[in-house]
Amino acid sequence: MNHKIIDNFLPKENLNILKKTIFNNNFNWFYQKGVNVAEEESKDMLFYFTHIFYENNVPFSPFFNLINENLLSFIKIKSLIKVKSNLYPNQHVKKLNGFHVDQDFPHKGAIFYLNTNNGRTLLGNNIKIDSVENRILFFDSSLPHDSENCTNQKIRVNININYF
Repeated sequence: MNHKIIDNFLPKENLNILKKTIFNNNFNWFYQKGVNVAEEESKDMLFYFTHIFYENNVPFSPFFNLINENLLSFIKIKSLIKVKSNLYPNQHVKKLNGFHVDQDFPHKGAIFYLNTNNGRTLLGNNIKIDSVENRILFFDSSLPHDSENCTNQKIRVNININYF
């Protein structure tokens, strides 16, 4: 699987704007019973929270312009599919969330990591990407990949981007 990792992706100023906004008590997070599972399976899964910035060809969040200016503008994007942030709370047990694809058609994906922790992203061929603040992972998110929560910080937060 082809992938590319870039550390120190954003200038500090842009990173700090994102963190100040997303790690704020006024930022809305929405509870999800489980990651990529049917509701009947969710009883055994860890929960997490999401915030959708862009979906179905329209901005979905009042914070979309901030994300566009401070993150998306640094990525070569022809067309957006979806942009969302994930917050995985520390639930005192490490658990994989299950391999999944973001969309069932060919497209590009990027995961931008907002904080350093021991949660990871897993790609095919047993490739494991550590969550490191200001790191971005570019990969084919139409291929199976997995996420893992963290146990050494209060939360694991990233921004997931699907695009062409």
